[in-house]
Amino acid sequence: MRAMHVADEVLGLFAAHGGNTYAEQVSMEQHALQAAALARASGASDALVLAALLHDVGHFLAQPDSEFGVTDHGTTGGAWLAERFEPAVSEPVRLHVAAKRFRCFVDPAYEEQLSSASVGTLRLQGGAMSAAEAREFEAEPFAQDALALRSFDDGGKVAGLEIPALDEWRPLLDSPGFRL
Repeated sequence: MRAMHVADEVLGLFAAHGGNTYAEQVSMEQHALQAAALARASGASDALVLAALLHDVGHFLAQPDSEFGVTDHGTTGGAWLAERFEPAVSEPVRLHVAAKRFRCFVDPAYEEQLSSASVGTLRLQGGAMSAAEAREFEAEPFAQDALALRSFDDGGKVAGLEIPALDEWRPLLDSPGFRL
């Protein structure tokens, strides 16, 4: 799939679904833009910045199954991205839900820092990991990137924040360095 087509496909998904809020204070598009801006500001790799921008694309690919959107959006979004981008983009997205569950396992106080919508999805996604699940997560090659993505996800929920527009991320979407 050529870069122009992938970028157009992504921008089309945001145009169709980016205005949804799923019980958060910001729209899905604002949330994605904030997460990407946080990733870039932290010095993350371009692949991780792109993962931050696209981490919730799974919400755009299926009908919501709760007031919080698509419960298994990490898996569906990661699979969709894996058909278009290298693992450095798709794998952190696939694992970002597991990263939330992992953080709740290693630090029970982490749940108190989550938005009410993230707490709601945490319940639907299985709650804190078990010790066995945590060991499996830690063995994932992109576990550390998924944990970083989780931080960008958690921080990207600020109403009224000035952030770059979606079109400003098109060069990154068009970049041939991340596509299959």
